[in-house]
Order: sequence, then C-alpha cells, then structure tokens
Amino acid sequence: MSKIITVLLVLAMVLHLFKPLGLPGLRRRRDFWKIAIIAFAVWTVALLLREAG
Repeated sequence: MSKIITVLLVLAMVLHLFKPLGLPGLRRRRDFWKIAIIAFAVWTVALLLREAG
C-alpha cells in the first residue's frame, strides 16, 4: 500500500511540473517540492502513530 502511495505522489510531482495542479500553494511549476514536503510530513505522522499504537 505504501508503495502505491509513493508512486502516486511521484506522479503528482511529475504532472505538476508539466501542468500545475492549481491548488492553493501549488499554482506555479516550481512549487512541486511542496508536494514532497507534504508527503514527508504525512509519512512521519503515520510512522509515529504506528509506533505509538
């Protein structure tokens, strides 16, 4: 499951380079790095929740 999410996030980053997604904060092509930061934050929270539970 985590591999699928990783592939989807990489695809979103590549697609954003060609055509910006238009979401708030993601309106320019150079904002693709923000997708990686969001993904890392979500991954960190998921890991912490899994270890705590």
